[in-house]
Amino acid sequence: MAANFAPEEVHLPTPVTAPMVGKVLKIEKQPGERVEEDDVVVVLEAMKMEIPVVAPVSGVVKEVLVAPGQAVDAEQELAVIE
Repeated sequence: MAANFAPEEVHLPTPVTAPMVGKVLKIEKQPGERVEEDDVVVVLEAMKMEIPVVAPVSGVVKEVLVAPGQAVDAEQELAVIE
């Protein structure tokens, strides 16, 4: 008789990345905070506009890798969500 195993949900760390070159204007979510998919995590300033960077998945912010005023490159990791 085969055992019936339910698949276990696995939460891999997911990076939040900068969509373009810019400067970190504000950090909206801190480590330990719960986020839902599409919640704003970081706000960048680029081309004299505010660019909200949203969570690609729901989870908990594990780490914020940048600080306000810091210059960032396109595709640079800004935070990690688990």
